Amino acid sequence: MLFGRQQKNPIKLPDKEVVEWKYTTCGYCSTGCSIEVGLNAAGKGVSCRGVGDAPVNQGKLCIKGIFEYELFDTSNRGTVPLMRKKPYELYEQTSWDQALNKSASEITRIQEKYGRDSFAIVSTGQLLTEEFYTLGKLARGVIGTNNYDGNTTLCMASAVSGYKRSFGSDGPPGCYDDFEDTECLLAFGSNLPEQHPIIYWRLRQALEKRKFPIIVVDPRVTMFAQMADMHLPITPGTDVVLLNSLAHVILKEGLEDRAYIEANTTGFDDFLAVVEQYDPVTASRICGIDEDTIRNVARLYAKAGSAMSIWTMGINQSTHGSDGVVGINSLNLITGNIGRPGGTSLSITGQCNAMGTREWSSCSGLPGYRLLEREGDRNHIADYWGIDADFFPKKRGLAQTDIFPAIETGQIKGLWLVATNPMTSMPNTARIRKTLEKLECLIVQDAYADVETTEYAHIYLPAALWAEKEGVFTNTERRVNLVRNVTEPPGDAKPDLWIFNQMAKRFADTGRNKIEFPETAEQVFEQLRELSKGRMLDYSGIDYATLEKQRGVQWPCTEGAETGTARLYSDGKYQYPDGKAKLIPLPFVDNNERPDEEYPFWLNSGRVVEHFHTRTRTGKVGNQNKFSPTPYMEMNPDAAHELGIEHMSYARLISRRGDAVVLVQLTHRVSPNQVFIPFHFHECVNRLTLGLLDPHSRQPAFKQNSVRIEAVADQVAAAATNRAARSF
Repeated sequence: MLFGRQQKNPIKLPDKEVVEWKYTTCGYCSTGCSIEVGLNAAGKGVSCRGVGDAPVNQGKLCIKGIFEYELFDTSNRGTVPLMRKKPYELYEQTSWDQALNKSASEITRIQEKYGRDSFAIVSTGQLLTEEFYTLGKLARGVIGTNNYDGNTTLCMASAVSGYKRSFGSDGPPGCYDDFEDTECLLAFGSNLPEQHPIIYWRLRQALEKRKFPIIVVDPRVTMFAQMADMHLPITPGTDVVLLNSLAHVILKEGLEDRAYIEANTTGFDDFLAVVEQYDPVTASRICGIDEDTIRNVARLYAKAGSAMSIWTMGINQSTHGSDGVVGINSLNLITGNIGRPGGTSLSITGQCNAMGTREWSSCSGLPGYRLLEREGDRNHIADYWGIDADFFPKKRGLAQTDIFPAIETGQIKGLWLVATNPMTSMPNTARIRKTLEKLECLIVQDAYADVETTEYAHIYLPAALWAEKEGVFTNTERRVNLVRNVTEPPGDAKPDLWIFNQMAKRFADTGRNKIEFPETAEQVFEQLRELSKGRMLDYSGIDYATLEKQRGVQWPCTEGAETGTARLYSDGKYQYPDGKAKLIPLPFVDNNERPDEEYPFWLNSGRVVEHFHTRTRTGKVGNQNKFSPTPYMEMNPDAAHELGIEHMSYARLISRRGDAVVLVQLTHRVSPNQVFIPFHFHECVNRLTLGLLDPHSRQPAFKQNSVRIEAVADQVAAAATNRAARSF
């Protein structure tokens, strides 16, 4: 008798009748996977596949990339500009000329009446780099508002701030190849299997060749924690305490790389004075990790031939996010693990082109990692653009998270949102709703007409999506990847570069600065090459043909070089004037919202593999949405039993900001005093979050919130409430 697969029919994949494959780069997370989209005879995208010779993904794709071609046909795409006089009124279709003229005239009216900074612009991490540069040129050089930022403040600002404080510049110093060489991996608040599956696959590949310890620091038993050699279930918000204590043990036991510290860092004495206060016994009482484990991890890390740290939002989205990044950097500096194979401090970026906005959008300064605070940088860009340097402010304006309070107080009267949706992504949703209602003019530019923020908009501009346009992304390891135009946008939707250029033309005859705006992405890229030459993020050796041939190139790539550079700071030279990195003392200030008698549970949030951000896209793709279609909460069975809450029943969460009804999944992945909700569902998480801001990065603490939980008696009504919230 035959058993198993020999008795079954072979698996057959349907023939999708692909007649052409077009090269591009995935538009979801920052891994930077090279993909090909298959088109049928009608030119419709019907399939996706990984590119086998691509250095990042080597032919592999996650579930989001596999079904990315379905985005071209997703529902509620914007196809025509819309306008109305007041929010909540019915929109009227209009022409691009009318919509752009109205947008420009409203920006002008508000600035003339209230001042240049009374109109704000908030961008995204999902435009192409050429579009970021063009928007920055428009915002900084023509419109002239200093209240201009990106939604990357919500995810990567603490990494940026931490890198700048430690090394003198932004820019992740390591690369994916470091997995191949490291002898110890320490991961903070990172759930790679669900957040970045292809990076996780790269790690598993390295582990198959050679075993090395994996240590995961996370309050929750994530998929990554389950496969790790050690899981450290830290008390939320206390990463700085753990990092100080690890440094304490390393220095106390003489395990540091003293030669590297003396040659390449400053500030050691002040750093030592603070970490001496964080002995493992004292630290364990704060961070929840026992003293022996702290000592063991410190010794493993310091004694490894090379060691690397990675992190994502578990570090960044904290009141101590920037300090946490600095602490990770310092751990690697004192052990000599920067700029060497297998030794790095590597932030895993969230959005597909968050790196592009950091490099070229001018949100936090000027293009090419230039600063508004530096006279030479202001003069250089002013000369290149052909304007007076005095037009630039001498310091950065408000971050995104400070722009919304400024709307509340009447300092800002108008707002242009580009591919970002604060009604779902900002903490304390009820407060954001009231804030948006106060604006005299809200312009929303997005690929989807049904994003929640359009309910409050006066003007809606329909934009092209991902591979409906052309340009580049930069991924987590500084690899510049090419996005080719695969298909045309629907209806009268336009690429963002076209929209920015057309908006610039509206200001050309109004007495504003006259600046050249190249029409094509490749022409814009030439300006990036010129402006980057000789700088840390040198693009001068990169062009579109090279990007497609090599499947991405890592900067810096100097003119004439065959390819890019895998790692930064390999020469020990940092971006401070003295060429040295800083060891920065980090006293711990416990200012988190903590559980108490009234709100006894920690509320944590994170990603699931099926979805991306607020589900604007993935919520419309059947093969992703069907696996995670509704908000749910992970809750410990013992805690649920005490409250009379059953598995797969509905419960109500209540914080000091609001409440939400969610489906309950009982699991031991969370401790009895914690609950976890995927952050993709706007109808629950951000109705509850406080979002207290990091003082350095202005990034919200999405992860440290307290709630109480109540059983819901009427389950039918609760289910109806849940459905109604999802259809908001």
